[in-house]
Amino acid sequence: MPSLRGKTLFITGASRGIGKAIALRAAADGANIVVAAKTTEPHPALEGTIHTAAAEIEAAGGRAFACAVDIRFQDQIRAAVEGAVARFGGIDVLVNNASAISLTGTLETPMKRFDLMHQVNARGTFACSQACLPHLLKSDNPHILTLSPPLQMRGEWFAPHLAYTMAKYGMSLCVLGLAEEFRSAGVAVNALWPRTVVATAAVQNLLGGETTMRGSRSPRIVADAAHVILSRPSRDHTGQFYIDEDVLRSAGVTDFGQYAIAPGEGLIPDLFV
Repeated sequence: MPSLRGKTLFITGASRGIGKAIALRAAADGANIVVAAKTTEPHPALEGTIHTAAAEIEAAGGRAFACAVDIRFQDQIRAAVEGAVARFGGIDVLVNNASAISLTGTLETPMKRFDLMHQVNARGTFACSQACLPHLLKSDNPHILTLSPPLQMRGEWFAPHLAYTMAKYGMSLCVLGLAEEFRSAGVAVNALWPRTVVATAAVQNLLGGETTMRGSRSPRIVADAAHVILSRPSRDHTGQFYIDEDVLRSAGVTDFGQYAIAPGEGLIPDLFV
């Protein structure tokens, strides 16, 4: 089986949810994980900190470096990247996972929230990619994987939550542009998005609570799909907008019931698919 053993992954938003799941899957191979996230102290509504995530990663077999990073701030990104290179000798993979969400209509979206989504989602993805690329270019199998949706210019994805869609599509545009810009250098730049809703804090707190959680899949499905993508030779695939279920089917997975939060419940499709 392909392995990420010895590879260094810089994962934004890795203190919980999908980011942590990707980290734990890579850690099982013996990878080095940079936990680049904001939460340093326990939060009443959000499980996990960079330190608890780092402890789980090391327990799973990886090496962890916990970095307090708000990706809205370039100096914090640069400090984390420099620390990661000093600790592990380089960076092989960047996972742009950190994201802000507000599924609100135009009249209900405060500009402060609009700014947050664009600073974290589109700008943060660009800034982290820019900071990591000089080191990725030195890797023998460099990857950037961004958790963002396929680019489908259909009004149904814009009308209900224009500000959020713009911010998420900004992440996807980074994938499109960076993939072509760095194709000849051998850097794989791809997007990954779930077929169904994934059980995360956003679902629990913002998107319908327990009812939606029961129609969700575990973050492990995205982590397993990410592992497949990141284990591939970087020159063989770039500029792709992958769906987790499709990636796993192509890798021979047939049992998707293992990922259901409530087996037997109807699954809820995610946005943008």
